[in-house]
Amino acid sequence: MGSLNWDATDDDLRETFGVSGTITDAVVLKDRDTGRSRGFGFVTYSSDEEADPAIEKLNGEEFMGRKMTVNEARQREGRGGGGYRDR
Repeated sequence: MGSLNWDATDDDLRETFGVSGTITDAVVLKDRDTGRSRGFGFVTYSSDEEADPAIEKLNGEEFMGRKMTVNEARQREGRGGGGYRDR
């Protein structure tokens, strides 16, 4: 989910999303250098049957003063980089 309040914690996500099903993991992503929230996070439910209604119910809802964008996580496409490549 995106558009999270900068002060949101993992526990805040667990509390808010837990009303819609059994959560196995909840994490707000943080900048590795500053430790500050990056404004998005991930919630994992025990099944898709619990996750789908939660997405529908909570997408666009206000959470800690901001409207959240809630959707299913998508696999990141390869961005390459990281190491030196011989050209």
